[in-house]
Amino acid sequence: MKRTNQMSESLRLGMLLAVSGGFMDAYSYLLRDHVFANAQTGNILLFGVHLSEGNFGAAARYFLPVFAFAAGIALAELVRLKKSAAGHMAALLHWRQRAVLVEALILAGVAFFPLTMNPLANALTSFACGIQVESFRKIRGNGIATTMCIGNLRSGTQSLCQFLDGKDPERLRDAFLYYGIILCFVAGAVLGNFLIRILGEKAILCCSAFLLFVFLLMFFPEKEGKAKSA
Repeated sequence: MKRTNQMSESLRLGMLLAVSGGFMDAYSYLLRDHVFANAQTGNILLFGVHLSEGNFGAAARYFLPVFAFAAGIALAELVRLKKSAAGHMAALLHWRQRAVLVEALILAGVAFFPLTMNPLANALTSFACGIQVESFRKIRGNGIATTMCIGNLRSGTQSLCQFLDGKDPERLRDAFLYYGIILCFVAGAVLGNFLIRILGEKAILCCSAFLLFVFLLMFFPEKEGKAKSA
C-alpha cells in the first residue's frame, strides 16, 4: 500500500539535515573556541572539568551552549504544541517548516558575528541545533537524530545484528539508513572544515543555505513505499 510520508521524515531531508548537523559542529569547534554546537555531552563534560579546576570563565563558555540547546528544544516543542492555534500561517507552512526557517535565519545571523563574540555565536548555533534535534526526529519512520551520531550508531549496529540473526532485509535497510546518516554527518564536518579555511566565520552561511533548501523541499512531500508497522 502506497502512502505519502510526512515531508519532514523523508530521506532527502534527513541527509541534508545531517550534513548541516556535522557542519555546525565543525564550525563551532574549529572556529569558535572549541565548543561543540551539537555534542552537549562533550560540553557538559568540559563544563564539569573546568568547574572542578575553579576556571569559572571557561566553565561558563561550555555551559551557555548547553542552556541554549535546551532552550531551542523548548521553543520547537512549544511551536509544535501551539501549531493548531497558529491560524493562517499554519495553513501555509508546516510547523517544522517554520522551525527550520528560524534555524536558517539564526545561522545566517551568526555568520556576521566576529570572533570576539564567540560565546554568543556558539550559544545561538546551539540554540539552532536544539530546534533541529527536536523538530526532526524521524526518517522514514525510524527514530534518527541529524545533529549527533551516538544514537544512530547504536541503532544501526543493533539493526545489523538483528539482520545477521534473522536475515530480515528490513533490518539491513535500517542499518544502512542509520550508517548513511552518520556518513552524511561526517561529510558535513569535512565540508565545514574546508569552507572555514576559505570563508572564516562566513562559512556558516553555507549551512544556512542547506536549511533554506530543506525549507523549500518541504513543499514537495515524497511518496514512500509500504508503511512501517508501529
